[in-house]
Amino acid sequence: MKAVNESKTLMDKPLVSGIVIFLNEERFIEEAIASVFAQTYNNWELLLVDDGSTDGSTAIARRYAEQYPHKVRYLEHENHQNCGMSAARNLGIRHAQGEYIAFLDADDIWLPQKLEQQVAILESQPKAAMLYGRTHFWFSWTGNQSDRQYNYFTELGVEPDTLVQPPTLLKLFLQNESTVASTCSVLIRREVFQNIGEFEPEFRTMYEDMVFYTKVFLQAPVFVSGKCWDRYRQHPQSSCRVAIQEGEYNSFHASPTRGTFLRWVETYLRDRGAEGTQVWSVLQTELMPYRYPWLYSVGQMLRLWRQQVKKALKSAGRRVLSRDLLYWLKFQKRFRGTSQLGGVRFGNLRRLKPVSHNFGFNRGLPIDRYYIEKFLASHADAIHGHVLEVSENKYTLKFGGDRVSKSDVLHVTQDNLAATIVADLTCCDEDSLPSNTFDCIMVTQTLPFIYDVRAAIATLHRILKPGGTILATFAGISQVSRSDMETWGEYWRFTTLSTRKLFSEAFPADQIEVEAYGNVLAAMSFLQGLAVEELRQEELDYFDPDYELLISVRATKPEVNHDNTWSESTWSQSDTRVCSSLSQPTSTRVADPALSSGH
Repeated sequence: MKAVNESKTLMDKPLVSGIVIFLNEERFIEEAIASVFAQTYNNWELLLVDDGSTDGSTAIARRYAEQYPHKVRYLEHENHQNCGMSAARNLGIRHAQGEYIAFLDADDIWLPQKLEQQVAILESQPKAAMLYGRTHFWFSWTGNQSDRQYNYFTELGVEPDTLVQPPTLLKLFLQNESTVASTCSVLIRREVFQNIGEFEPEFRTMYEDMVFYTKVFLQAPVFVSGKCWDRYRQHPQSSCRVAIQEGEYNSFHASPTRGTFLRWVETYLRDRGAEGTQVWSVLQTELMPYRYPWLYSVGQMLRLWRQQVKKALKSAGRRVLSRDLLYWLKFQKRFRGTSQLGGVRFGNLRRLKPVSHNFGFNRGLPIDRYYIEKFLASHADAIHGHVLEVSENKYTLKFGGDRVSKSDVLHVTQDNLAATIVADLTCCDEDSLPSNTFDCIMVTQTLPFIYDVRAAIATLHRILKPGGTILATFAGISQVSRSDMETWGEYWRFTTLSTRKLFSEAFPADQIEVEAYGNVLAAMSFLQGLAVEELRQEELDYFDPDYELLISVRATKPEVNHDNTWSESTWSQSDTRVCSSLSQPTSTRVADPALSSGH
């Protein structure tokens, strides 16, 4: 009876076809296959496509197909030929039986919940042709502690967890390749290949994925998630690294493979009547270095020469001019054009609508995120042991690393598949969130969405271990997201003063550190929806106390002495304030305490 029930459950789930293409990957392929078998979603088939391997990877793949004939199949080209990555993926697609198709390179791995969470998203997003998320660029697979510093996650370039309409993503990755989806991150509906087409066989290695994405991004909506489901192993033998070493590819300068790709995109757009569109204009700009290489080289040389001359002049000026004169010149430069009424030149910022309505996600990293990550990086020592983060554990992984022994994710509703704890901070009990549990709690951009913020802070204090730390951030100056307000409520903006007063109701004053970030330029840029990449670092890091763009707080719960008394003499006063705040009536409308994105 149990076997019958399990079979019925499988029949209710859509089949996912996982396609692993490989060429001489005996070193890593078993780890890739193991990550498929480790999936929490069990209705999958695995197609191992051999692109003409001459090492032991062929025998490994055949062994898995023989050992698990109902789950794994081995495929190869006629006469065991090497036909390239696109042709190998197409071979897998043509033999796939699943409703959804996912790809995994043989030197990379999937995280255990990839298929379970991605299938749930596409099932709930019927208009989405495919989805993808952030990819973990994985340097620390070597086991060397020093390699951890190089790990990073890809930036999306758009607001996470949104359905993006065409051709937004195409324009985005034509301008910035670092935002393109990793092949191992995607999940695609099978009918996409029938309606839009497969991979292009002439692209054997580099840009084979971008060619396919061009077709999808031009014509179909795509769901972009902020979650990470795959690890992209970085090693010298990867196809990308080999192309760089051979001079075929460079992500920062004009390179032969990119030129070939852009010319293919131009033909594809022209054949579909897309001339004169915004995508076409972006493409023509990107083609300039390849159409006019001499002019492009001269321009690069002039830019380099200008930078060197500017640097030399600054250096000479510091040696020759007095400090007072240098200060006066700097002052004049900073305030030039503002000394008289009407002297301000607004340029393209003289507008009634912002440059971007989504906080700058479509342009790069939002400015408040820069300050959030700067705050967490400076307090990374507190992120250790049992850590609780709201909505996702991205910051736990990024800033906690090996210091974290257990990671939990809090959300107020059960629709967040990443959540390990579903609870409401304003009215939860011991069963939902036990007292004295967490060594660290990260609450980024969350409390503004909770009306009864005092009750939420009291709960955070209760569930924190003695000696544990809360790292929280709040909006000071920000846009108001109408959709967030309608969905969750968006109630508060904070100052350093209000933040300190609120937390002093639950924590001793000497255990609270409050800090602000921002200046007038950063604030105006953030309100306009500009991104971090559009400001210089010194402009971001300059702090003006009159412009509190972001507020941060580090609050530590007092340790307990051996006689079970608090070590801080001020605690008795704090304890009274906590009880007082809990006795106040809570709001009938409780906002989501799990919007760690803050937008």
